[in-house]
Amino acid sequence: MLLIAGLGNPGPRYQATRHNLGFRVIDELARQCGLPGSAFRDRFHGELASARLGEEEVLLLRPQTFMNDSGRSVQAACTFYKIKPAELIIAHDELDLPFAEMRLKKGGGDGGNRGVRSITAAIGPDYVRIRLGIGRPPPDFRGDPADFVLQAFASAELEAVEQMVSRATEAVTLVTSFGLEKAMNRINQRPAR
Repeated sequence: MLLIAGLGNPGPRYQATRHNLGFRVIDELARQCGLPGSAFRDRFHGELASARLGEEEVLLLRPQTFMNDSGRSVQAACTFYKIKPAELIIAHDELDLPFAEMRLKKGGGDGGNRGVRSITAAIGPDYVRIRLGIGRPPPDFRGDPADFVLQAFASAELEAVEQMVSRATEAVTLVTSFGLEKAMNRINQRPAR
């Protein structure tokens, strides 16, 4: 069994923000699995649903603890279901990747993402990460990166965001079907220019 957690902040105020890309991935996985919104239950300081991806049973989790405390929700679900870090996939926004790029990796630093930092502090670093590139704030941006991640995407960015979310769900399917190494080889290839 795999646990797939998408990181974000709860509530309508944050729904369309860059910081909520992980929630979008969970929502798209649920849609692809034919799960209605009512399939999610309040559990482990989050919203949890069970689904099947091919032959694999998976749990879909949207922590409701706010980003900076995501580890509390993820750890509670991992403990209850006896999920090892290697059976955990986290989808999250990534400032250090250019906008609309995506990478699949295992372990590593938190890149300044406090949700990733919280999870690593709770269970260690050896889980799979789907890093969804939002890029750094533009030079003329007034504010710090924390302000930037809490802004909504511009309308001109939405098509690229949807493509990135689609690639993220493809990455999950590849991991469940072929394993992490093959999924990384396929997802992380840079297109020829």
